[in-house]
Amino acid sequence: MKAALVKELGATPVYADFTEPAVTEGMARVAVVASALSHVTKSRASGKHYSASATFPFVPGVDGTGVLEDGTRVYFVLPEAPFGGMADYCIVEKARCIPLPAALDDVTAAAIAIPGMSSWAALAERAKLVKGETVLINGATGVSGLLAVQVAKYLGAGKVIATGRNAATLQSLKALGADETISLMQDNDALESAFRQQFQQGIGVVLDYLWGQSAELLLAAGAKALPEAMPLRFVQIGAMSAATITLPGAALRSSAIELMGSGIGSIPMPRLLGSIQHLLNATVPAGFKIATNAVPLSQVEDHWANENQARTVFTTGFQP
Repeated sequence: MKAALVKELGATPVYADFTEPAVTEGMARVAVVASALSHVTKSRASGKHYSASATFPFVPGVDGTGVLEDGTRVYFVLPEAPFGGMADYCIVEKARCIPLPAALDDVTAAAIAIPGMSSWAALAERAKLVKGETVLINGATGVSGLLAVQVAKYLGAGKVIATGRNAATLQSLKALGADETISLMQDNDALESAFRQQFQQGIGVVLDYLWGQSAELLLAAGAKALPEAMPLRFVQIGAMSAATITLPGAALRSSAIELMGSGIGSIPMPRLLGSIQHLLNATVPAGFKIATNAVPLSQVEDHWANENQARTVFTTGFQP
């Protein structure tokens, strides 16, 4: 079969022949239609992700859409190594195959699952969002952040505050459900002041896709400005700005901030899969928006480095 192959740590995948996977007990063979180029996929391929493989060569792609041998269209996640989603075929635990709604196309499903799940799981499983609460999304101008605004509104947030650096994208978030926006392109004093004003009005949940300095300022502002003993669930999801922060212990002792993370390992797999299924089922009825760029898998070398608002999705050419 044809596949994208990572032959050594950090190398760009090449389009080449690879052994077709054999089906074993409890596994499903998937004829792949589409697989998205996600941050997790790229991080695994570079060896930087905590779940990265140490065996070469391997096929990248942590998820995708395809067709089972009985003709069922599915979304699949975490195929068995070394067979990732960016190939003609992969094998996946049957429990990790989710039937797709008829109205949801393969490219959109492949593109939206992981970034959309990041906020759905964080809000529903980790933060336990209560309808009517205010949600602040730090780093809302990326693909996951854009979806987080939409998902938060759909799940019942009474008010959504979005932060980001891209002024045009930040402005566009108002059409997707953001009630307030805060530019991160301010000096620290002005930014912390803007955060404090929002915390004084009450924020129940922060979804953080950035970490780094903006997260430090958010935690400091929350500790100082939240009404006394008002709980704040701060959910750390991504680290686009930095891998670490400096956090004074007093910020936690002097407030009711609950600091937690959301990702693979922090939520039991069945519940993580449940979040993905809920997201996929809601995508068409809710009108969730995500920009996609479908590219033939044969062009993987040319598009592996793509970094833009449109989600790159590699397609195999298989017709369901």
